[in-house]
Amino acid sequence: MRYDVLIIGGGPAGNYLAGLLAGKVDVAVVEKKGSFGGKACTGVIGAQNYERLGLPEEAVLNELRGAVFYSRIQSFEIARRGSQAYLVDRKTLEKSLAERAVKKGADYFMATTFKGFKNGKAILQHLKDRFEVEAEVYIGADGVSSTVAKAMGAKSKAEFLSGYEVEVVGHFKKDFVEVWVNKEVTPDFFAWLVPVSESLARVGTFGDMDSLNRFLRIRMLSPTSVLEFKAGSVGLGWRKPWVRGNVALLGDAALQIKPTTAGGIVFGAICARELAKAILSGNLQSYEKACSWVKRQISFGMRFRKLFLSMSQEDIERIFEVLSSEDVRAIIEAQADFDDHLRTAKAILKRPRVLSKLIRISPAIVRALL
Repeated sequence: MRYDVLIIGGGPAGNYLAGLLAGKVDVAVVEKKGSFGGKACTGVIGAQNYERLGLPEEAVLNELRGAVFYSRIQSFEIARRGSQAYLVDRKTLEKSLAERAVKKGADYFMATTFKGFKNGKAILQHLKDRFEVEAEVYIGADGVSSTVAKAMGAKSKAEFLSGYEVEVVGHFKKDFVEVWVNKEVTPDFFAWLVPVSESLARVGTFGDMDSLNRFLRIRMLSPTSVLEFKAGSVGLGWRKPWVRGNVALLGDAALQIKPTTAGGIVFGAICARELAKAILSGNLQSYEKACSWVKRQISFGMRFRKLFLSMSQEDIERIFEVLSSEDVRAIIEAQADFDDHLRTAKAILKRPRVLSKLIRISPAIVRALL
């Protein structure tokens, strides 16, 4: 059995890439699960990029136009008139993208596991049967714990975190996300609440289960009102190389993940576009350079992450005082980009008065943001 491209992993990035390539080259997707979805994923995606990338409308569960940020003792709101982000259903997103790819001619091998490479071929296993597939190009889109990355000898320099999320019944403001930054509650990351509807929300954080339980108590959400629980992991940092020979990594397998929010769907889709161009041009090595925007975002996010880990809650309270000021909120509401956090930081730092306030808190803040 032979294909031009074999994609290992049927998540958002792998399925999106399959749709870009199907009908132009012979492409197949290998997915170890028997169905789509199931991964712990809040699924908040910037509206502008969602539409620009042509992601499926049927996956959108809710439209979000703002966020309320909470520290231990303060809060402020950022809002716009139109939708700034969409909450999506991961299963519908993956299945819709796969359906598109199949309609264009892609083959799918579900409930099939990639076992490694042998003599330039992929060894696959479906139930008790093992078989080989040969391809011109192999793509590892098989998540943070990528088997393809291990097989190609890629090395990771990253922080790996466990994440926990629940869907819980309560009373929520339907079009506003909540972001809670309180190290006394969730020391490793912020906590989030994203409404699915006025009566259902996705609530989670990274770190440990105690952090999530503390946040549920502070937010006055009952554990007995939880309807769904999911756990997963994320890698914040670098995995190199993205290309070796005729094998490339994509999405979470390449750690194309925002260190600021741990979201990876948009970065994976953006890089999938560049990877498709590289494959179709016959120049796979051009892929990494073409993803320079994503790499800059990851570099900025890692600096921001390092800064967050070094700060005390008192530092965070002082930063909240700056961010909640009327002039800074006006900048964010006018210029902030949901997926381009570097652009947002630069817009804030262009104001001399804001810059001086942040320097007084800590010069390290300005160094990290720039």
